Amino acid sequence: MKLRALEERELILAIRKDFSRFDKDLILGIGDDAAAVRAGKRYLLLTKDLLIEDFHFITALHPPYFLGRKSLSVNLSDIAAMGGRAKYALLGIGLPSRTSLRWLEDYFSGFKSLGREWGVLLVGGDVSQSKEIVISVTIIGQAKNIIQRKGARPGHLLFVSGELGNARQGLLLLKRGFKLGDDPRADPLLKAFLDPLPQLALAQELSRLKLASSMIDVSDGLSVDLGHLCEESGCGALVEQEKLPLSRELRFWQKRPYEFALHGGEDYQLLFSLPPEKMDSISGLKKKYKVSCIGKMIRGKEIYLVDRRGRRKILEIKGFQHFKTK
Repeated sequence: MKLRALEERELILAIRKDFSRFDKDLILGIGDDAAAVRAGKRYLLLTKDLLIEDFHFITALHPPYFLGRKSLSVNLSDIAAMGGRAKYALLGIGLPSRTSLRWLEDYFSGFKSLGREWGVLLVGGDVSQSKEIVISVTIIGQAKNIIQRKGARPGHLLFVSGELGNARQGLLLLKRGFKLGDDPRADPLLKAFLDPLPQLALAQELSRLKLASSMIDVSDGLSVDLGHLCEESGCGALVEQEKLPLSRELRFWQKRPYEFALHGGEDYQLLFSLPPEKMDSISGLKKKYKVSCIGKMIRGKEIYLVDRRGRRKILEIKGFQHFKTK
């Protein structure tokens, strides 16, 4: 069997089964946004992500400063999904011999700038020559209360932070030749793709107040990541299309904005469930953060999309999935 015959989730489940061994200090292993290990009265969080040239990013379109920020940001988003706080980073980077010193300086400048914003210190890693640019970042964080993908129950409300679909439209504009500063109606979309911001502050409030019953970050697309949350929680979901948060800029450039919001990917927003009795508390957070209720969890395993007329249909999963060729 070839890898292309597997989906990313199937490969992860196979690895998870083979390495599911008991350890008294391991609270959460393979299968969530980060692993969690008991460390005194808190939990240690560990996560890793890869960015590969011409697969996750196109060097000619992605300025190295923003790539440095993004390579850290996508990992911080995983820590946010657990309700945690990031502390340290390890960076492994493979570079072709053609890489200029200016490119490398700009990359590390971006990496450092986002690290300073969130108090994350680069403490080690490795550098190697490679045929293309390969970036591997490991984050070590901590949390007092862990929010897992499992924990949602039928009747719990479904929320998402920020806006959806902007990053995919931003990538399309980059491919059309747009650059930051060319058009104010394009800039927020370009920035969403080039320099996504991890939702750490919101996540830490959700953890501190013990509001979210489950949570995941939206990296591969809402349809894909909601599927992960439902699978781990053992229930289905109902998503109201008209409640999906769309930006004015996305509506301006895209005739199918809901398609992008559902399946676009790389938004790095938070998708979380909330028991209905905690609605008053989330109302207080709405004064500080943009969060939208987009539906609810239901019994069963199906995920439904409801249109403006109240008609429901099975939500097709069409976001980004590694190794999928169809």
